[in-house]
Amino acid sequence: MDQEKSAKRNLMIMWFANFFIAGSMTMVMPFLSLYIETFGEFSDAYVQRWSGLVFGITFFTAFLFSPIWGRFGDHYGRKKILIISGIGLSISVLLMGFVTSVFQLFILRLFMGVFTGFISTSQAMISTQTPRESSGSALGTLQTGNVSGALMGPMFGGILADSIGFALTFQLTAITLFLAAMFVMFGVQEFKVAEDTGEDDDRSYSRKEVLQHILKSPVLLMVMIVSMFVQIAHFSIQPILALFVNEIHGSANIAFFSGIAFSAAGVGNLLMAKRWGSIADKIGYEKVLLFLLIASGVVYLPGAFVENIWQLLVLRFLLGITIGGIIPVRTAYIRQVAPVSIQGEVLGYTTSLRFLGNIIGPALGGFLAGSFGFTSVFVTTTLLLLASGFSLGLILQKQPSTVKRYG
Repeated sequence: MDQEKSAKRNLMIMWFANFFIAGSMTMVMPFLSLYIETFGEFSDAYVQRWSGLVFGITFFTAFLFSPIWGRFGDHYGRKKILIISGIGLSISVLLMGFVTSVFQLFILRLFMGVFTGFISTSQAMISTQTPRESSGSALGTLQTGNVSGALMGPMFGGILADSIGFALTFQLTAITLFLAAMFVMFGVQEFKVAEDTGEDDDRSYSRKEVLQHILKSPVLLMVMIVSMFVQIAHFSIQPILALFVNEIHGSANIAFFSGIAFSAAGVGNLLMAKRWGSIADKIGYEKVLLFLLIASGVVYLPGAFVENIWQLLVLRFLLGITIGGIIPVRTAYIRQVAPVSIQGEVLGYTTSLRFLGNIIGPALGGFLAGSFGFTSVFVTTTLLLLASGFSLGLILQKQPSTVKRYG
């Protein structure tokens, strides 16, 4: 099988693997707090506090371990890391079905964070197997698998939990994660596209040299930092979205309409992720990234002034269209500017910053909403996105030679 056919086959397999991983990771989200309530007679404050801790600890360990997995993947092969990650996630989730206390669940969620590098590692692998000029389109396609799974996961998780109980749902989720690892083990053929770039792609970089490469590339560094601020902005509204829906729509069918509000952004993401990647392949990744940051900020602001649920749904859909293109375009940009032998580690640092944003965002959103009201969350988020866009634009203006130099 030639490399082009292998690359297409790998992309298809990794699409399904990402679908299963993202779906499995989000299946337990709707009932995590309800699961905690089954461990004893607890106050609402206790359940809310531990729900936040149990949810957030996974991102904390993922923040610490993402660069490590990225470096291991660069040196020892990304297929091995994907298999280890899938099996590690499967074991973690399987054991969650047998816990008898909140602390046991907390420890397993912490352990689970160690293995959450599957999706970022798959991005690195597909990136290095795709010619530079079409990496945006390929990564956009891969992103649709992730988004599709994340959209379907909560719905199936809720249905399963109501039908067969929490423990069996965890066990079925673990089986799905294990299947994703098996898809990779028996279906994926790992290789790297050979390119005449003038770089020594087989050269081994120390961690210090990787960091120096990032720090000496102002645009790359800004793209990585922007990734964190995008996550802060995006996750600031996530924990309180249901409360906001309740405020503008009322309590009637609150779970249903909150779910639609969450999903609307995912649908917009799903429809445009590949398209944004293709556009960026043609006109430049920095230009598209800059546009998406500004557009996301512009779309976010009207959310502070919506008067009914339908206005919110339209804005959430538009937000998905804009903010959803940032991940594949950002990853494709790294594909252009980072040597192949360190792309996994660079993506690992980027993913680590994204997880840090996942931790800061909900805390910031909760503080702002509690102190100043929901409007402050939308305004602050808008300012973060616009500031990120203007900062990137300023760096690009000062480094004009970097724009599309790889084209």
